[in-house]
Amino acid sequence: MKVFAIADLHLSHASNKPMDVFGDNWMSHMEKIKKNWEQHITEQDVVLIPGDISWAMRLKEAEIDLNWLDALPGQKICIRGNHDYWWDRPGKLNRIYTKTYFLQNTVYKLDEIGICGTRGWTLGEACDEEVKAENERLVERECVRLKLSLEAALKEGVKEIWVMLHYPPNAEGEKDSPFIELMKQYPVTRVIYGHLHDKSSWENAPLGERDGILYHLVSADYLDFIPICLTT
Repeated sequence: MKVFAIADLHLSHASNKPMDVFGDNWMSHMEKIKKNWEQHITEQDVVLIPGDISWAMRLKEAEIDLNWLDALPGQKICIRGNHDYWWDRPGKLNRIYTKTYFLQNTVYKLDEIGICGTRGWTLGEACDEEVKAENERLVERECVRLKLSLEAALKEGVKEIWVMLHYPPNAEGEKDSPFIELMKQYPVTRVIYGHLHDKSSWENAPLGERDGILYHLVSADYLDFIPICLTT
């Protein structure tokens, strides 16, 4: 078994949402993802997907995208992204899909590794006081959800924890954040995140090892639509 990761699939089988408006590299991106996925991933492998799975607004509209994803090789573990408006009742989704797990306030155990996560939220954004207060409220809520997930991992007796976030774990130019401070209280060894889609943000994104945690940026376009293998 190998563990792969790729975020920001932005599937749109049921909606008219061509992604090439964001750059020529997004042309036919779903076909690229499927081809690369089938070349690198087997049914025995696991794929971490940190959000922005489908452009659908409602679950019924997302079904064609989720069915497409579920049919791909391997076990998929997903968290919600900022565009996953269709995300509703993960427990219900987990009863429907056999090869895709929707993670929220819980843990997915892989041998002695616990896969945890939450969406996260914008950090360090220049904004007025009203927006700032709302952002702080949402960051606090997401930290609560992450803590529930981390505590669930400890109850499972895992030796290390990998955390999926959709948003980056800290603001640009900053080393710490409420998410990082929380993760330092647990045996977190990796953070896997997406959301970033331009070269300037990639250049300033947290990558590599920092204070004992290894950070991976796995936005689909950053990876050239090829899932990255996190294990040897």
